[in-house]
Amino acid sequence: MAGSEISNGEVGLFPEFAPEESGTRTTGILPSQDIARLIANGKISANPAIEEQHIQPASLDLRLGEMAHRVRASFLPGPNSTVESKIKELRMTRVDLTGSAVFEKDCVYIVPLLEELNLPENLSGKANPKSTTGRLDIFTRLITDYGSEFDRVPPGYKGKLYAEIVSRTFTVGIRAGVRLSQLRFVRGNPDTRDSTIRKLEQDETLVYMDEDSPAKAHLDRGLRITVNLEAGEKGEIMAYKAKRNAPMIDLGRIGHYSPEEFWEIHRESAGKNLILDPGDFYILASRERVRVPPDFAAEMVPFDPSDGEFRIHYAGFFDPGFGYGSSDIKGTRAVLEVRAHEVPFLMEHGQLVGRLNYMPLLSRPEKIYGTAIGSSYQHQALTLSKQFRPAGGP
Repeated sequence: MAGSEISNGEVGLFPEFAPEESGTRTTGILPSQDIARLIANGKISANPAIEEQHIQPASLDLRLGEMAHRVRASFLPGPNSTVESKIKELRMTRVDLTGSAVFEKDCVYIVPLLEELNLPENLSGKANPKSTTGRLDIFTRLITDYGSEFDRVPPGYKGKLYAEIVSRTFTVGIRAGVRLSQLRFVRGNPDTRDSTIRKLEQDETLVYMDEDSPAKAHLDRGLRITVNLEAGEKGEIMAYKAKRNAPMIDLGRIGHYSPEEFWEIHRESAGKNLILDPGDFYILASRERVRVPPDFAAEMVPFDPSDGEFRIHYAGFFDPGFGYGSSDIKGTRAVLEVRAHEVPFLMEHGQLVGRLNYMPLLSRPEKIYGTAIGSSYQHQALTLSKQFRPAGGP
């Protein structure tokens, strides 16, 4: 569906994206109802059609198409090339996703997505892996035609979307329609400075150290997040370390696999610390229970070399209402996907591991993160992906 461009003096066909009245936000992330309008107006299209369940509070789930291409190397097409032309240069084989298919670990696959975009000039996009994807160490990034950055959709982009997928730890069973990543739509450049978080904290409690103890948010280029390696109760699991050469994981099986077959389980040590082995993949949790009010979203800054010889492996996106609900939830721990660099690294309880940036939405979403819309991790402690059964006791 064709639409007129939107400027300051012209509402065009999309009044919901016109400049707002004085005193309201003019930049921010689009909430669920605005994403639904983009779909209704043909600015986002797909076959099969996008369903209500694919629209999250501040993002759209992206679905894999019917054919994957195993390629020799990761790539960005750059300003003079399409993704398809690069696939032709680098393709090793095609993989049919209409039935059960297997992605071998450490192999690079490019998959055309079902969704296509025809964005207004004042909207851009940013993608990130879904929580379950990150917890399985599946490295996935969005690619666009003529793109020079992963996970970025330039303002006014018109064209197809593609996912680069590399499963780093597990061989996975996969099929068309699986949702590994999500896309946010952004108008302008929302303010994410510490001053924004400070103002927000004046009205809302953003951090709890336990379910009854509100805490002051420590700000330094975002809300500082530290790791939890101290048990709150006997036998509590502090970390999971992925086993090498584990069996295949079928992404379509929910609550199916025994954690002990795929993960080494670590409980509190005498020194309340954990040595990260180079190249291995760990799941840990934050010490802080964080909250994201409904008219904000948040993003974990994935890596800062000054923090240590490790990285938070995936940039985590926190939906509006995470750890908040209808203001009745006193924070939820952030789950951290961590990988050490070339040398072993000692991680200690309370150590800084990342920073959380808060970003305003244009308006409060009609959907709020939580069990009411099928969110999997609202009440999580240290939680594996939804393919696994709860871990056994001590």
